[in-house]
Amino acid sequence: MYILALAVAAAAVLSAITGAQMPAEGSWSAYGDPAMYGLAFAGAMLAVTTFAARNISSFLRIFSVIFAIEYILTTLSYLAARKGLWPDSLADMQVPMSLPVTVAVFGLIVWLISFIPVLRQITALADPYFSSQEMRTVSFGPFGSARMSESRLGILLITTLIVINQLQVAISVRLSFFNRDWFDAIQKKDAAAFWSLLLTVFCVWAAIAVASNLIEFFFESVLKISWRRWLTQRFSDNWLGRGGLYRMSLVGDGADNPDQRIADDVKSYIDNTYSYSITLLATVSNLVSFSIILWTIPADFVIPGTDIVVPGLPFWIALIYSTIGTWLTHLIGRPLIRLDFMKERFEADFRFTLARLREYSEQVSLLRGERSERDRINNRFGNILRNYFDIVSRQLKLSTFTSSFFQASVVIPYVIVAPYYFLGKISLGQMSQTAGAFGRVESAMTFFIARYSSLAAFKAVIDRLTSFGAAIEKAAGLGKTPPRLEAEKSATRDLTLRDISLTLPNGREIVALKSLDLKAGQATLVNGPSGSGKSTMFRAIAGIWPYGRGSIAFPAGEDGHPIEVMLLPQRPYIAAGTLKRAASYPGIESDYTDEQVRNALTKARLPMLVDQLDVEEAWGQRLSGGEQQRLSIAHALLAKPSWLFLDEATSALDEKLEGEIYRMLKAELPGTTIVSIGHRSTLVELHDTRIEMQPAANGVFTPAVMPA
Repeated sequence: MYILALAVAAAAVLSAITGAQMPAEGSWSAYGDPAMYGLAFAGAMLAVTTFAARNISSFLRIFSVIFAIEYILTTLSYLAARKGLWPDSLADMQVPMSLPVTVAVFGLIVWLISFIPVLRQITALADPYFSSQEMRTVSFGPFGSARMSESRLGILLITTLIVINQLQVAISVRLSFFNRDWFDAIQKKDAAAFWSLLLTVFCVWAAIAVASNLIEFFFESVLKISWRRWLTQRFSDNWLGRGGLYRMSLVGDGADNPDQRIADDVKSYIDNTYSYSITLLATVSNLVSFSIILWTIPADFVIPGTDIVVPGLPFWIALIYSTIGTWLTHLIGRPLIRLDFMKERFEADFRFTLARLREYSEQVSLLRGERSERDRINNRFGNILRNYFDIVSRQLKLSTFTSSFFQASVVIPYVIVAPYYFLGKISLGQMSQTAGAFGRVESAMTFFIARYSSLAAFKAVIDRLTSFGAAIEKAAGLGKTPPRLEAEKSATRDLTLRDISLTLPNGREIVALKSLDLKAGQATLVNGPSGSGKSTMFRAIAGIWPYGRGSIAFPAGEDGHPIEVMLLPQRPYIAAGTLKRAASYPGIESDYTDEQVRNALTKARLPMLVDQLDVEEAWGQRLSGGEQQRLSIAHALLAKPSWLFLDEATSALDEKLEGEIYRMLKAELPGTTIVSIGHRSTLVELHDTRIEMQPAANGVFTPAVMPA
């Protein structure tokens, strides 16, 4: 950025020197051309902000670099034309002074907006993608393919799209002058000029505009899908990090409805960020370029009823009119930000309620819980209805104002310039150009008025993704700060717990122990009253419970790596898809042959399912509770973990079948140490050791090894 800032400064100095040597006609010739000094001053400001852009968002820095380069190129092009070095054959493409000035203003604006809090929220979500060094092969369709980092791809695409956008603005400015000359030709009844302008100016630039739109659509599509793929994967990976999926449920409201945030909010964020960054760029381009046109209309505009001349009167009227309109729009529409945030939450809660009802359809029917569920559904939908009518009411007020505002803005420019046209001070073409430029400036200044509702929804999306990211970080940080539960390497084959204290999220201690050894090769049964911390202790061993302190020493496997621990909960998770996928979980289907899966199902006492491996069904709903638990036993048979923790994982089986399952596990997994939670007395004889959770006077439980 340092070298680029110096190059911008050099172009600014060159502009000042040229202005001093070649004063414009009618200017104070003793001091040079003031317009050129203005161009130089704009360049000096851009040089400062380009240097300062080292410390802003990497996403915004892309814009700063582009604008700096554009300023250098457009300034040199303008100076070449000023010195007569521009080819006559390219006279129609000569760079106007307004273009480098516009670009310099952009660079200043980019630096200024980098300090706005909501912009920092947006760029905080965008920056990781535009800084990523992950490599991938990118296909550009008919343009071939290349291997590059994600950041380089994103920067390349954004740069291309910004340049295309700038070209489109330049075309609009050029067509504004075409419009002026064309209407002047109509007024003068100059047929030759009319057809010449139509065929050699309009048709050429219109064709370029169409081509640029097609190219823009292609590169925009590539950028959006690449960005969405990367951001979705990033959120998903962080959400599904080691224990993160479970820990997210412990951190509060910031983690609600993660499915909606990853599926819907990420897409909406990318669409809106692209749209508003590029659209806002076009808006500012139009604002600066057409403001200069308004300012330079060759007419002495006076305040009605006076002789006071106001340079650029149409511009000032557009500025005042738009500023008042934007302020009133914000006052009226500000509540939409909160309402849109709540809308997405209520919608997600409603979908979750319906999905959960489908998942537990059997249990609800058996309990005759339809009336309760109907009441819950009505309450959830009632939230949606109330929020909906609040939004409708607010949008009616906003639409009433904005519709009236835009209707009035259509005739205002003609009301301003018509008196000067009737007095012969301006031509029909100038009147048309003034009206068109006023419309562009007014439209640019009312950017937020036209999009306030969608901006409110966008702000809600940003807040949801920001809070979701914060919740992920909070969940990942649980248990990271000492005193904490430390995982260590055991010097023996046993799994050892030392100086353990396990607490609930509210800080209340539930389990405390000085020392506990789980002997390798010995089946251990853990029992005790409900709420005594048995499952919490298992989850601490599995590494997903973050609240507590102490150390857990795991023995190393034969290859020196940590042992594999598998915990089967009372209510198993049945993966969606084919039966083979459900049986292979947490592995994937390709990890096992069909024969291995059939053998595991047979040994888990599910022989009736061995011919349905390729059947896709909602197995979590089709299978009974006992069948689901036996399917999870098949998981263990396929995975062959070193240690298998069963948290009442056979509670839905009858005692006879439960005994068969335990004896089968002991025979089929001789290298696996089994540790179980259970309450049935028949389980005692199926284990070698028993541990009982014993209460202390303060309500804290301690595991104690009981005599055989």
